[in-house]
Amino acid sequence: MDTERLDMERLDMERVAPARAGQVHLGAGEVGGMTDGRRPGPPDPARAGSVPEFVGSLALLRRWAGEPSLSRLRSLGGQTAAADGSLVDALPKSTTSHVLRQRDRLPRWEFVRAFVTACLRSCEHPPELIPGELERWRAARAALATPDPAPSGPAPPDPPPPDPGASGPGEQPVLAPFDPVVELLVRRVAREEDRARKGLLGGYDLAPVSFAPVSFASVSFASGPDGEHAPDGGHAPDGEHGPRDRPGGDDPHDVHTIGRFFTALRPRRLMVAGGSGAGKTVLAIELVLQLLEPWLTPAPPPGHPAAVPVRLNAARWTLGRPFEPWLAEQLAHEFGLAPDDALRLVRDRRVLPVVDGLDELDPEPSQGPPRRAIALLAELNRYSDLSGRRPGAVVVTCRADRHAELRAAGAALAGATTVRLRDLAAGQIAGYLRARWPDGHPCAPHSDGVQEALRGPSGGIVHAALATPWRLLLTVTAVESGADPHDLLRADPRDDPRAGAARIARRLLEAYVPAATRLTPRAAPGTPYQPDQVRAWLVRLAAHLQWQAARTAGADRPPPGLTGIDLVPHLLWPIGGWRLVRVLHCLCSAVLAVVAMLAFWRGSTMDVLGGPGAGPGTERLLHLALMTSWVGIVTGLSWSPWPAAAGGRSNVPRRRRLAGALLGALAGVPVGVLGGLAGLALTGEEIFGPAFAVAAGGTGGMALGAVIGLTAAGRDGAERMTVSEAIRAEPVTLTGFGLCGALTGLAPLRLADAGPVPLAVGVSGAFVLAFALGVVFKIAAGGWSMETELAHPREALHRNPATGVAFGLTGGVAAFLVFVMRQDVVESLACALVGGVTFGLAFGALAWTRTMIGLVVAATRGLLPLRLWAFLDWACEARLLRVSGATYQFRHRELQDYLTSSRG
Repeated sequence: MDTERLDMERLDMERVAPARAGQVHLGAGEVGGMTDGRRPGPPDPARAGSVPEFVGSLALLRRWAGEPSLSRLRSLGGQTAAADGSLVDALPKSTTSHVLRQRDRLPRWEFVRAFVTACLRSCEHPPELIPGELERWRAARAALATPDPAPSGPAPPDPPPPDPGASGPGEQPVLAPFDPVVELLVRRVAREEDRARKGLLGGYDLAPVSFAPVSFASVSFASGPDGEHAPDGGHAPDGEHGPRDRPGGDDPHDVHTIGRFFTALRPRRLMVAGGSGAGKTVLAIELVLQLLEPWLTPAPPPGHPAAVPVRLNAARWTLGRPFEPWLAEQLAHEFGLAPDDALRLVRDRRVLPVVDGLDELDPEPSQGPPRRAIALLAELNRYSDLSGRRPGAVVVTCRADRHAELRAAGAALAGATTVRLRDLAAGQIAGYLRARWPDGHPCAPHSDGVQEALRGPSGGIVHAALATPWRLLLTVTAVESGADPHDLLRADPRDDPRAGAARIARRLLEAYVPAATRLTPRAAPGTPYQPDQVRAWLVRLAAHLQWQAARTAGADRPPPGLTGIDLVPHLLWPIGGWRLVRVLHCLCSAVLAVVAMLAFWRGSTMDVLGGPGAGPGTERLLHLALMTSWVGIVTGLSWSPWPAAAGGRSNVPRRRRLAGALLGALAGVPVGVLGGLAGLALTGEEIFGPAFAVAAGGTGGMALGAVIGLTAAGRDGAERMTVSEAIRAEPVTLTGFGLCGALTGLAPLRLADAGPVPLAVGVSGAFVLAFALGVVFKIAAGGWSMETELAHPREALHRNPATGVAFGLTGGVAAFLVFVMRQDVVESLACALVGGVTFGLAFGALAWTRTMIGLVVAATRGLLPLRLWAFLDWACEARLLRVSGATYQFRHRELQDYLTSSRG
């Protein structure tokens, strides 16, 4: 037998004797009854009167839990923070074996806490009872601890370690002692959802959204007599909980109870269905915020779930993409986590995905079964918990009619509880209007008009039109802008109810844009926006989203944000014309590249009449080849379909930036001096002497190091790209940067009439050095700082030219040191500045240049306002658009669809 087996046999023998002698007593559940009528309760540590008896109780608990192996206890014990801040296993195998053998020493509380939690979770003890068991063990240990006296009153137990392996059905692991990435994600998700909630509601008041569970099991269906799908018996896979375990009944739940409702589910899988405008997104946001609340309190209660709820737009998923890598990609892109950290959180099930808008994956009207939604459901059904034996926790929202289509196609979220959002009752509508228009409000008299329409002959039609929070918002917005509710809600009692409600809805949508425009006058200086202008621009944006959806459907890996719902600033340029804007950008970049080369040519005095190197020769051909290759690379980059705008750090304190610049300058001086001395050796002191080599090299290295240090500055824990990641991200751009380095190194070698070997060594070395400098700059400017918060949708685009110019000026510094050998300081500086700026705009600001060209073309054609960013911000204030992460979206999908259909 192995050592572990021998230890366990000896421990069994040791604990049997004292248990028979009454020295180690069973818990109250074992002596007086059963915890659930079938299984004895865990041993009671309070009966242990000495340290050996307490350790024996730990061994007995392990026996009671089914003798989990030391390896299993280690996996269930999770991790804890070491003295140096690193995370280590809370229950290493050697430590556990040693502690259980040392009967004369009281184990540390951290060990007891992890051990007890691991044993209880190994046998799937009810999670809600674990905190109470931990308190019993804490109190028992405190009574035996010396010299520290036992606490005078009950103290809350410490948060148990995570359960990465086998939690109860549908249970999430509890919060680890400390995980900075989880804390960062919690803060960013809370900020984003708060912003989204206020963007949807315009404040803090929620409409009376209620829901009720649907009484069918979502694992399989059979057709019912009414054409709907009824449960076929409600069996669940692998003996999991069936419909009888699901919350049900006729009593509806409201939006304020969604968090408690979800945490009571077994397994924690929820499908939210509702009509258009019923409040699905609001319910999803409220669920996320309620589940985040334990983390956001000053003293988080023990045992709160460690899975961070994260709301994701289903429309951003691409067909054929595995769910877990996509989820990690969304965490990295939307919340700034490092890719490795995002993958770790997904792998360890520290994230609860809330997938919002399953119905938005497939176009409307349906052209057959919704294949993309079916494919995503299939991916979610493969998403399991850590054990692999149960479905993983997930929440999905979907429009009711699309949900019915999916059920008809045999697609469902396996193991999920389905809830249906209820229509607003007439009393709820009246209560909402009274709260919004209290006595004394200018619109208070109109409340009676709305209620009269609800009670009149056409009341059924009016109620059908106003039965969702979104339609109610449309109504009150139009009335507050001066519309008459009788005109808005008029209907013929003889009309078909559905057709009559659709006509009222279209009337409300037609009134919404003019009403929002009048209620939100333009605050910035300039001519106020006119309703017709606003409508035309919004129609154009809606049409662009329709184009994006079609483009995404035919792409294997579309760029982030190219969806049917997201307005990303640097992806709006196709509005000006897909081919026209690209051609103009290509021409503009070619001009910038030529200007940069002319500036270098002039500054280095190459091939001027009577100057060094005049006439044909290998060096001149090499010079022209390098310049032509660089211009070709710039032109090719400018033709790329989707230049990306990303990178750069924000919210870095000034002191940290200055410290980074100082450290970079100090590190750059010796590197620059070595480069200057290498140039001196290759040129044979024909162009400059040792003093200039040391001074110029040191100055150049100091300047370049300071720029890189200033850009790279971040707080402790900042995530950096690796060298391979930086090279894979932009190989062509880095090659172009290397070519510019080769040009810079070639100039002094030509002036010195260096031989073939020094020429080859110097040019190659300059290429490698410039390429490495580009990699360092990419690492410095790319990635995210741990202190970076969610940015405004335009922040990445605004940083793009600044980062690009800094990218170019680092090369301009080296060029200036070459120019000053033969030119005066003013002319050298002018050439270096012109070349560096044009170099940066051509190489490092592709997205900004493309977007500006597209915006100017679109404004010239009357498709968009020239000050588009100001208009988008105003539209968010007017609640026509909203900010969602790093994108703009229409206030509601129904508004977007209406504007799309009314184009022209």
